[in-house]
Amino acid sequence: MNIVTLSVASRDDVTRRALAAFGGEAQGAHHSFASPDLLWQTLTRKRWDLIQAMTGQGVMSIREAARRVGRDMKAVHGDVQALIGAGVIHKEGRGIVFPYDGVHVDFMLTKAA
Repeated sequence: MNIVTLSVASRDDVTRRALAAFGGEAQGAHHSFASPDLLWQTLTRKRWDLIQAMTGQGVMSIREAARRVGRDMKAVHGDVQALIGAGVIHKEGRGIVFPYDGVHVDFMLTKAA
């Protein structure tokens, strides 16, 4: 199964993962956000629904993605552009793709300072 991990990670964490990958350690697919706020700004409820509808489905048109989430194509187009800009989904030919069969979300909440 092709799974991506979405996480909140510091620059140091990302660098450690990259160095381990360069050293031959398999890291799996990751997409990291610098803060929980950035994660939530990027993965709004409607965008999360879109990712869920696209998971494991291969390339599809924006029209098909909008149909699957029951939303207006113009509104979905805006969310698609935001997700492409964040590197979460990709353009492929004339369509879009979220190239994973599963999503793991990983971050920790700790007490306030």
